[in-house]
Amino acid sequence: MSDLTFEQMLEDSFKTIKNGEIVEGKVIDVKPNEAVLNIGYKSDGILTRNEYSNDTNVDLTSVLHVDDTLEVKVIKVNDGEGQVLLSYKRLAIDKGNQRIQEAFENAEVLKAKVVEVLNGGLSVLFDEVRIFIPASLVSNVYEKDLTKYQGQEIEFVITEYNPRRRRYIGDRKQLLVAQKEEQQRELFEKIHIGDVVEGTVKNVTDFGAFVDLGGADGLLHISEMSWGRVDNPKKVFKSGDVVKVLIKDISGTKIALSMKFDDTNPWKDAEKKYAIGNIVKGTVARMTDFGAFIALEEGVDALLHVSQISKEHVQKPEDVLKIGDEVEAKIVDFNENDHKISLSIRALQAPDPEEKEEDADEVSVNIDEVIAAEEAGDEE
Repeated sequence: MSDLTFEQMLEDSFKTIKNGEIVEGKVIDVKPNEAVLNIGYKSDGILTRNEYSNDTNVDLTSVLHVDDTLEVKVIKVNDGEGQVLLSYKRLAIDKGNQRIQEAFENAEVLKAKVVEVLNGGLSVLFDEVRIFIPASLVSNVYEKDLTKYQGQEIEFVITEYNPRRRRYIGDRKQLLVAQKEEQQRELFEKIHIGDVVEGTVKNVTDFGAFVDLGGADGLLHISEMSWGRVDNPKKVFKSGDVVKVLIKDISGTKIALSMKFDDTNPWKDAEKKYAIGNIVKGTVARMTDFGAFIALEEGVDALLHVSQISKEHVQKPEDVLKIGDEVEAKIVDFNENDHKISLSIRALQAPDPEEKEEDADEVSVNIDEVIAAEEAGDEE
C-alpha cells in the first residue's frame, strides 16, 4: 500500500508548470476585467485585462467566452493566493515582434488600429505591439488635429525596428505619396483638353479655386468661373463643393479649368439679339468716370458712354444713374469678336427742334481691356 496521502496523489496527477512556460487553457469564467482559465494545473489561471491586451479599454466579455481555448504565458506560478497569473499579451507581443521584424525587412504594408492620439503623433496596436507614427509621417499634408484618427484602422510601413529599446516607428505618409503619384499618373493618362470632368473644391482663394480631380488639383481661375463677372470666389464656392469643370489647358502637371461651357455662352446668339439698332433693357452694374456698364444678361455687359446718357451734358454717370437702375437704350455698336457692345440712351430721346438732328456718336470700347485696367488699378 502506498504511503502517499490522497491529497499528494491528487497533486501528482496534475502537470507541473514554471514561470515563462507556454500553456493552453480553457475559459471557465469571464468578467469585463478578468477571466479564469483551466490550465490542467492544481490551481486555475487568472488572466487580467491588462495582461490580455495593451488596449486598456477592452471588455473581456466581448472577446472571450466560456469554453474558448487559447495559449497563454505563465507569469507567476503562485501569486501568493495559490493562483497562477497568466498573460496572453506577452505571448502575443513575442509573436508580434517577430511579425513586425518580417514586415520591416520586407517593407510590408501593415494595418492596425489607432489606440492613442499623442502630442507628437499616433500610437497604433499591431499584434499587441505598440508602434509610434510621428505626426510628420501621418499624412502627406499638414494636419494640425490628429484626433480624427482615434479608433481608426490605418495602413503604414515599419521604418525603424529596434526591439532592444522597444522602438518601432511607422510611416503612413510614404504610402499616401505613392498612392497620389499613381492616381496622378492614371489621371493624366485619361484626361484631355476639352474634357468635362467632375471634381471637388479643395481650397478657395481670392484669385480662384483649386479643384481636386482625383490625383491632381486643377486651378479654376476667377476669370473662368462664369461668363459673367465674379467679384469674390469665396461667395460662389466653398471647400467640399462638387463641381463640373472643363479642362481648358494642361501644362506639365498644371491643369487649367473653366466653367465657361460653350452651350451656356451668352455670346453664341448675340449677333441677332444685339444687332445695331435694337432696343434693349439692362441694369446698371458698375460705373466709371467715362461711362456705365449695363448688364444685359449674365456674361454680357454693354458700355453706355457718358456722352450717350443724355442730350443734356452729363459730367459723371453717377450724376444721373445709380447701381441697380434699369435702363432702356439703343445698340449703336456691336463687335462679337471683341465682345463689345455700345449703347445710347441719347439716341432714343426726341431731337431738339432748335438743334440739327445728329446721329448718336458711336462709342466703341473694348470691355475686356477696361476691366483688366480696372483690376490692375485695384492691385496697385
